[in-house]
Amino acid sequence: MKKYIILVLILPVCFILHAQQFVYRPLNPAFGGNTFNYNWMLSSAEAQNKFKEKSGYSYGKQSELEKFTATLNRQLLNSLSKDLFQQQLGDADLTEGTYVFGSLVITISPVANGLDITIIDQNTGEQTNILLPNT
Repeated sequence: MKKYIILVLILPVCFILHAQQFVYRPLNPAFGGNTFNYNWMLSSAEAQNKFKEKSGYSYGKQSELEKFTATLNRQLLNSLSKDLFQQQLGDADLTEGTYVFGSLVITISPVANGLDITIIDQNTGEQTNILLPNT
């Protein structure tokens, strides 16, 4: 009799239950998830991050003495570069040619728009081009 009562109670539940297909949808946009989840996932990860990167960049955090020293260094280097150009070029305007300052090779050549100044660092191979337009 107990078996029949249990069967009568379980039988209606079996007709009510039905299954559906399981579909996996990733949350992370890097793995095919919705792209609108990116900001939420990034802010969640940053909130949980206990390690903070120490920034070596200290713009705006210089003391007055450090600012003064940096300004003085810039002025001295500017004066030095002016003196080197005066010694090499004299009082005349920039004339075409090739000039060597240590490991720097400076080539001045006329172009249709003005003067093209090419500066090459022989140690690293870096190159800079400056175009001075005609006045």
